[in-house]
Amino acid sequence: MIAIVVMAIGMLALIASFATAITATASAQEDLIARHKAIDAMEAIYTARDSQQLAFAQINNVANGGVFLSGPQPLKCSGTDGLLGTVNDANCTSPDTGTLCPGGIECLVLPGPDGVLGTADDVTQSLSNFTRTITFNPVLLPSGATNSNLIAVTIAVSYQKPGWPLRTYTVNGLISSYH
Repeated sequence: MIAIVVMAIGMLALIASFATAITATASAQEDLIARHKAIDAMEAIYTARDSQQLAFAQINNVANGGVFLSGPQPLKCSGTDGLLGTVNDANCTSPDTGTLCPGGIECLVLPGPDGVLGTADDVTQSLSNFTRTITFNPVLLPSGATNSNLIAVTIAVSYQKPGWPLRTYTVNGLISSYH
């Protein structure tokens, strides 16, 4: 009788670990997309600073005199400035056909049932359930004064699947006025 109870407890623990693994696998693709979209935006900011496309003062949210939109924004494609999350973001086109993605929101082409990308059964996935938030904050010196040569950048990409809680991937970095 004791052996049956011990075995039942072990089986319940095993079943719980399978449920956790299935949950992690079910969101792995979206987690990867969120990670890459956050890193892409951070890289675009560093590139704009390094290429002197933007003055250091412009690397901020619009409310603080910068060019980046505040709050959660849909994943649109970069406009003429090449930066993600600014006022001139553009509607996206499908990478395989060149047609407008649904709602102009970025979309991906994934392999269809045959598992081969580039065949007739490929599937287009809209990223309309994703948002990107780019936030800039001052960096304080130990004295409490603001460091005028450094800005903290936080990029959060969030998504929600039906029946799932909101999931967010965040990237933090510092950008200096020196390049």
